[in-house]
Amino acid sequence: MFERILYVGEQDAIIELKKELISGEDIMNMPLVLEDDQKSILAEVKSIDQGQAKVKLLGEITEGRFVSGVLRKPSLSSQIRSLSIEELYLIVGEEKYGHLKMGTSPFYSNKEVYASSNELFSNHIAIFGNSGSGKSCGVARFLQNLFQTPNFIPYKANFLIFDASGEYYSAFSNLNQINPNYHYRFITTNNLEKPGSELLQIPIWLLDAYDLTLLLNVHSHTAISILEKTLKLARIFAEDSDLGRGYKNHLIASAIMNILYSNQPSASKRDEIFSIFNTCSTEEFSRDTIVQGVGYTRKLQDCFLIDSNGQFAERVLLTEYVSKFINIKYEAKDVDKIHYYTLEDLEKALHFALISEGWLRNENVYADSITLKVKLHELVIGDTAKFFHAHKFVTKDQFLSNLVVSQNQKFQIINFNLEDIDDKLASAIVKILSKMILEFSKKLERGSFPFNLLIEEAHRYVRKDNDEELLGYNIFDRIAKEGRKYGVMLGLISQRPVDISETVISQCSNFIIFKMSHPRDIDYITKMIPNITEDIIEKQKSLQVGTCLAFGSAFKVPLLIRVELPNPLPSSGNSNVIEKWTKN
Repeated sequence: MFERILYVGEQDAIIELKKELISGEDIMNMPLVLEDDQKSILAEVKSIDQGQAKVKLLGEITEGRFVSGVLRKPSLSSQIRSLSIEELYLIVGEEKYGHLKMGTSPFYSNKEVYASSNELFSNHIAIFGNSGSGKSCGVARFLQNLFQTPNFIPYKANFLIFDASGEYYSAFSNLNQINPNYHYRFITTNNLEKPGSELLQIPIWLLDAYDLTLLLNVHSHTAISILEKTLKLARIFAEDSDLGRGYKNHLIASAIMNILYSNQPSASKRDEIFSIFNTCSTEEFSRDTIVQGVGYTRKLQDCFLIDSNGQFAERVLLTEYVSKFINIKYEAKDVDKIHYYTLEDLEKALHFALISEGWLRNENVYADSITLKVKLHELVIGDTAKFFHAHKFVTKDQFLSNLVVSQNQKFQIINFNLEDIDDKLASAIVKILSKMILEFSKKLERGSFPFNLLIEEAHRYVRKDNDEELLGYNIFDRIAKEGRKYGVMLGLISQRPVDISETVISQCSNFIIFKMSHPRDIDYITKMIPNITEDIIEKQKSLQVGTCLAFGSAFKVPLLIRVELPNPLPSSGNSNVIEKWTKN
């Protein structure tokens, strides 16, 4: 079949073919071994021209192991032979404990391809391909294979799927039938008719100022300062204790005194102070609170009657009453402990903050203040408010623990269906939950409770935006750089890699690429993916639907893999227009 080696280059060689082979069998992509007394080099036929085959040098087989890359080149006198069965398994992997079946290899005798689950899922992974190329089916098949692997029970796995199109329910809703210890959780923003579905609910009191900045889609550093003050007030107002009531009265009294001594007409001062009473009254500060004077009493609201000089008639009594609630011990104190509060409580705290700090009177921050006020009110009265309601108080750790274990059931796959909400809200939710998971994992023993975050339509969320400038970091960049050591791994699933953050892609260790045709995307992954070759790029251009090119730390060499259809299928197929057009 092969006569002799004519030429050896840095990464390739040229082999003379036997004459009877020139018009004979197809040897394209055939794996070969170039062998002499000291080394065995794995090669693959890349092209045939005028009785010669050009082969690519892939790596060295030594002492029963395959090592990618070639340091010692084959000699011109090396023997040329086919791979043995044992050598073939070194390349495509074999069925053994902890290894995941990926599919079959068209170029390696249609052998089944296995990858180390540890190498695949303990690193960040990217799955790219055109719409309809097989990405969703591939993801579903890989996870189905994982949970169907004989003698391997990943009971403590935590796969969180952020599903932009509601595709995966049909693929995983019967997970419990594989093993009664496996459970699938479907948390959704719509369609609660599906059996077992739950409404997405993130307790509003668990969100910090940065989370609220994302949720409200505001873009200024001033907004962060206002939200930090708002959250402090929300925690104070929610604390039901003598300390909390004292602190609240101190804040109300301080705000009233600031307004009383501001440069405003008395009527405007009264309106602001009454607005405070409407927002956060106490027994000591409400319109009907009785104020004791010398030999008489007044309702607090009557102390704000304006005399003929434009002054408050009871300004002395008012000042004396309010002043006694101001206590310097509260000035440097904060309430770090989180408490239950609602979106409505948060809105009241924002209203109080804007008045008490004089932000609505400051022309430099007025626009940011009004923007925050309007956006938070829109959230409070809008349809999406239900996603941030919760009836039972939980801490952040309890919330995340209950997410993966609830009612004595351990959920291995948690599917967040973000269908039918806009991209901005979906992006905020994905970022907020991802940030919570990273913070939670950092407090545990390193890597002791791994999370795999699979993000469908990743180009919508994992992109370079203004988060780093505004917040000081981008959560996905941070997870990409730090997550693996804490057991938080990203899985990016996208048809537009060009829109994904360069930092995140550069940190991925494994790539599964289905057919891609857009020149910008191809050019982008060529530049961004480590060790990608021109040969890999050319191969992926001609892939069939359901066939992928897999390479990275989990694979010995770049492999073409034909992926079996998942069973059941995800809901990712095209509409059957003929059926719909003709059905009565």
